[in-house]
Amino acid sequence: MAEDAPQLPPVDSTALLGPTVIEAAVGALAQRNQHHFEQMDEGERAQALETWRGLAGDVLAAAHQALFGGLPQPNRAILVFEDGGGEEIAVHASFTPQLQDLGDGQVQGTPAQITALTLLEGLQSEGEEQQP
Repeated sequence: MAEDAPQLPPVDSTALLGPTVIEAAVGALAQRNQHHFEQMDEGERAQALETWRGLAGDVLAAAHQALFGGLPQPNRAILVFEDGGGEEIAVHASFTPQLQDLGDGQVQGTPAQITALTLLEGLQSEGEEQQP
């Protein structure tokens, strides 16, 4: 390696799967698909963003596996809150591994995932109480 070559900082293996990186990837997908994205209605845009978050998570998880091999990936729940205009807040959730549907409205997940779901349910209940 040449002495004058720039040294890259070490990569934190979990940062690759964090919300900042995932949202950057979603932003890149939105930019790449800007023409189509602008023609979508609000519901289609929300669905596209959710799809792109899933794709970004899958691609970054594959990159994580390629870079860090057999290092165990922590179980996680990622919640992203975005200003949606005015008083609106958009909330997005991502779970690794995926939640398991047990039927009858029940799911199985890790402690972090269940905690995130409990928080989301509380926010949803609070939002419903505030609506006129």
